[in-house]
Amino acid sequence: MSRSRSCAALLTLAALAGCKAGPDFRPPQADAGKGWSQPADAAPAAGLDRWWRSLGDPVLDRLVETAVAGNLDVRQALLRISEARSLRDAAAGAQGPRIDAAASVSREEQSLNGPLPIGLIPRMTRDITVEQVGFDASWEMDLFGRTRRQVESAQAQAEAAVEAARDARVSVAAEVARTYLTMRGAQRELAARTAAAEALRGILAATRARAAAGDLPQADLERAQGRLDDAEALLPGLRAQMHAAALGLGVLLGQLPESEADLCRTPPAELALAPVPVGERADLLRRRPDVRAAERQLASATADIGVARAEWFPKLTIGATAGYQALKGSELFNSGSQFLSLTPLISWRIFDGGTIRAQIHAAQARQQIAALGYEKAVLGALTDGERALANYRLALEAAQAQRAVLDSARRSYGYAERRYRAGDIAVADLLDAERAVREAEDGFCRAQTGAAIDLVALFKALGGGWQDRPRDAS
Repeated sequence: MSRSRSCAALLTLAALAGCKAGPDFRPPQADAGKGWSQPADAAPAAGLDRWWRSLGDPVLDRLVETAVAGNLDVRQALLRISEARSLRDAAAGAQGPRIDAAASVSREEQSLNGPLPIGLIPRMTRDITVEQVGFDASWEMDLFGRTRRQVESAQAQAEAAVEAARDARVSVAAEVARTYLTMRGAQRELAARTAAAEALRGILAATRARAAAGDLPQADLERAQGRLDDAEALLPGLRAQMHAAALGLGVLLGQLPESEADLCRTPPAELALAPVPVGERADLLRRRPDVRAAERQLASATADIGVARAEWFPKLTIGATAGYQALKGSELFNSGSQFLSLTPLISWRIFDGGTIRAQIHAAQARQQIAALGYEKAVLGALTDGERALANYRLALEAAQAQRAVLDSARRSYGYAERRYRAGDIAVADLLDAERAVREAEDGFCRAQTGAAIDLVALFKALGGGWQDRPRDAS
């Protein structure tokens, strides 16, 4: 071949090597609508990477940090990152040549009656030993981008695994906060009902004294005793609820269930609840790790179409074999023992019964499924954000209203208690006032806990925690 033909062939191969079977991935443009449908502070959301600190509870800070590092789901997600990146590296390794080394010693005994007249050849014996050392190399030139598309797909899968790990950490942080706040809510409710039972004991003692003096009938004493029994009967259930939440915290932290049981004996911190800025609704889609993971899955599926389409084109594989072969070990590495073979091979699937076309259609279907998955993730994220924003706003209003009810009930109870001790009202009136206080306290505790849990749901819906990049699992 002349030099001009050689140059032309090299240029042709270089041009082909730059080709990649399509399509190229283009990030989808998600429609976030016109903005929040609920009244919201659209100022940029701040502190989302450590949103739990806004609640002002150091115990919660410790629990979340421990869970993010030790939770079993998070650790599995981190290992999936390592798996995905290893698969990406394996796909990238196919871009270069493959070289295998081999060494062998073979002992042969040839037939005297075979096609080769061993007995008639001087110095030729039936028994021979062949020693060989060599290398085999093969390189499939990526003319139409099949391998590059495989690397592209694997890279997108690795990035999706990173986002899935972030999503796991966001979910775990939210679940730890929800469980902890549930435990603290039960603890506050238990404290309120314990105080109510103590107040009922005081009412019972005063009623017993007045009944003994003949000022009240026996029925009033039995009524006061029954109300105390009812109040005390509610306490074990709250203790069980509080203990179950503490056990759940231990599991979320990746530890023994009872590891955080001592929290039941520590006083709860005061909750600091207030409206929070949530930013623009479109910002939510950029923060949410599940949406970002779905976008990376779509990118991977798009690259897989290129992998399937590349099968339509011919493949060029260059194989080479080189080494040393000799009948005597002392002559193995002599120049005369060298051998070399260079074999270019072009293969092309001319007819395969429509297999390639079917594989392309299957890849296109998977891409469409991934596209719908992305749309579903977007709609789910917007729905989560709208629901969480509305729930938290209404929960704050409910907590404020319950606080007003509680203040009013306490004033009424203080007035009724003074009148009862003065003998102006019956014990039934005092017990009714006490019941109103207890119900108001229960309602306030539950409203406050519910608002805190709704705040956690809002931070999760906003994608809180996504800035904290998960490290590779070792």
